Amino acid sequence: MFKFCFLSGILCLCFLLPSRAQEPGQQPLAVVTDTSYFIVRNVLITGNKRTRSSYVLRELGVVPGDTIRLRDLSATLEKGRRQLMNTALFLNVIPNVRNWEGTTADLEFAVYERWPLLAFPIFKLADRNFNQWWVEQGKSLNRVNVGLRGDHSNLTGRNDNLNGIIQIGYTQQLAFTYSLPYVDRGFRHGIGLTFAYSRNREINDSTILNKQTFYRQDNFLRELYTIGLSYAYRRAINTRHQVFLTYNFEKVADTVANHTPNYLGNGRSRVQYLDLLYRVTYTKADSWIYPLRGIVLQGEIEKLGFAPFSDIDHWKFRARINKYWQLFPGTYAALGLRGQAKFPADQPYINQKAMGYQEDYLRGLEYYVVDGTSFFILKSNLRRQILTFDIHLPWVPQKFNTIPIRLLLKAYGDVGYAYSKFPGNSFLNNRMLYTGGMGFDYCFVLRYLYPFGVQHKPVRPKRAIFTH
Repeated sequence: MFKFCFLSGILCLCFLLPSRAQEPGQQPLAVVTDTSYFIVRNVLITGNKRTRSSYVLRELGVVPGDTIRLRDLSATLEKGRRQLMNTALFLNVIPNVRNWEGTTADLEFAVYERWPLLAFPIFKLADRNFNQWWVEQGKSLNRVNVGLRGDHSNLTGRNDNLNGIIQIGYTQQLAFTYSLPYVDRGFRHGIGLTFAYSRNREINDSTILNKQTFYRQDNFLRELYTIGLSYAYRRAINTRHQVFLTYNFEKVADTVANHTPNYLGNGRSRVQYLDLLYRVTYTKADSWIYPLRGIVLQGEIEKLGFAPFSDIDHWKFRARINKYWQLFPGTYAALGLRGQAKFPADQPYINQKAMGYQEDYLRGLEYYVVDGTSFFILKSNLRRQILTFDIHLPWVPQKFNTIPIRLLLKAYGDVGYAYSKFPGNSFLNNRMLYTGGMGFDYCFVLRYLYPFGVQHKPVRPKRAIFTH
């Protein structure tokens, strides 16, 4: 408890300090202090062989006729560069000013496209995280998924994505998705579709003492079909509205219904239901992948069950807010809050996943799950950049051969609470939970955490948390 309070105190003190917008090591493109200006004559896109110029211009938000003060020129060009990099279509973007004549000039953005078509093998653990697979499941290769995934990230030059998966192993799966971000000339409306089929010989059918328990047979116990449509509306750069309509059909073997009647509820062996989800997202950050400054907001309203497909019926509300600050050069803070409320609280087991699944978890409690219908999680981070360098690949063309590497030391503290109407023998439900620790983030992808006070073996689990 003392360690968590100590970390929280540091973060609260840091949040009161003024933040700085300039990233360390980043040189401004122009430093002009007068109030002179120029008018944008043209916005030029160069280097794009597949990506349509109209799509690139839509992402920039700068149009001919805009007036730019010279003192704001550096920030305007850097903002445009970041917005294009956030599309994930380009390896690099270089902005510049061309053909300056009097009070008019052209803005040029030279882009270097990524290779759009990728195919790579799948090697994925079936368990929730690496710790659970390595320690509790004994590194069993029977709990591994292997296969092939193909991605085309820019099929028609409009950042439309086509993805396909063929997978065997713990979960046998066949799936594909297609999304087209814009279907209209105003670049505001997008559509998508998805199909997936999967089956398992083993399922997680219950939770005992905040541990998942599994039921297995030689034949397939579970099959799931999903067919869905999506619609997206994006009027401005930072805000996106999405609507998803999905038909779901799930069936389990009769032995599962007899062994765990509440798995699908009321001893059922099959259910089908429609899922309607509305999501709104607001992102204004320096990076959409690993933000260090900015804010991300997201809200969801979801309804499961519409006649005649209403075997599962509930309302769900979710919200997420993440705020990122730069406190000093090389020092960053972040605070994130997420929560969920589901009604009614009496749900079958498959609809009682709360904390410990996907991104909804407390760091340091990787070996436990906290089931329920409602929860909230508060996460705080304090990061310090301790190393930065570039790797140059001599056999790669010069415009692609530089890989930036960063190493950040991190201290974190988490708070969470999950409500369950029927907690059973779970000792982490319906109580405040606290975790804290230190770790580092490496190259924005690899991550290692060392939690304070968390045991790696499931003995005397109360030592693994700070309870209130």
